[in-house]
Amino acid sequence: MAIFVDASTKVIVQGLTGGQGKFHGLRNRDYGTQVVGGVTPGKGGQDVDGIPVFDTVADAVAATGANASFIAVPPKAAPAAILEAAAAGIGFVVCITEGIPAQDEAKVYNTLVRDFPDTHLLGPNCPGIISPGKCNIGITAGEIAELPSENGPNVGIVSRSGTLTYQALYELKQKGIGVSTCVGIGGDPVPGTNFIDCLSRFQEDPETNAIIMIGEIGGSAEEEAAEYITANVTKPMSAYIAGVTAPAGKKMGHAGAIVSGGKGTAAGKMDALRAAGVKVGLNPTEAGELMAEIVKGL
Repeated sequence: MAIFVDASTKVIVQGLTGGQGKFHGLRNRDYGTQVVGGVTPGKGGQDVDGIPVFDTVADAVAATGANASFIAVPPKAAPAAILEAAAAGIGFVVCITEGIPAQDEAKVYNTLVRDFPDTHLLGPNCPGIISPGKCNIGITAGEIAELPSENGPNVGIVSRSGTLTYQALYELKQKGIGVSTCVGIGGDPVPGTNFIDCLSRFQEDPETNAIIMIGEIGGSAEEEAAEYITANVTKPMSAYIAGVTAPAGKKMGHAGAIVSGGKGTAAGKMDALRAAGVKVGLNPTEAGELMAEIVKGL
């Protein structure tokens, strides 16, 4: 098992003929992901290293049966690309594009909720998702992800930070701990997928035995996740919150990572997670070590 994507997922790359789309799309394919097509308006009929290119997502879906899309297009084109994928019946959309204005993200998110409830968006401004050994959509290096073991225990990862997503994967690999799925939800103010979406899936996934959650300052997503964990998550968890030393009112890295009005602090988020029974590390390595201790007891 895995969450959101697995070996049966068929992926198209919107922007496959561009530099980033080609580089990461081919890396995803070489990892073993079923990358069945690309989409670039005006370039239908061409191919990229044997992957056929189509003019529209609808054409690509009709020809390949794709059910997931990897969007690697500039910020100006990304909102329309997301909605085009949804209109074509794509069920899972990963958008790595950074720099989309928050108001455009909000419009796209609410349009999906209203008009395309069967389409699930991951991102924007995220590293993507990897179910090791099964499917990799986005920019995560598959080499740092330990394959899940048949009998477990295996760990699910959900993170707002791209870089810390990679570190969490590598920390577990160094310890020989398998990963069921790793989801980078991104740090923008209006993410298509949030912590609770992932926690609920991990809770239901029989291959996931424990969960690592990596948050950061800004917003209330971690506090909301803590409430959800208290009421719904029975699997053991460790966590890390980035930005302990960030000064109030200063944006740190992500557009959503800003402490304002006394809310969104690392300390507050850590306290909320501890109260929910989560083991909280003071740095990413410690969070990995705490998970190793948890795994030993499973």
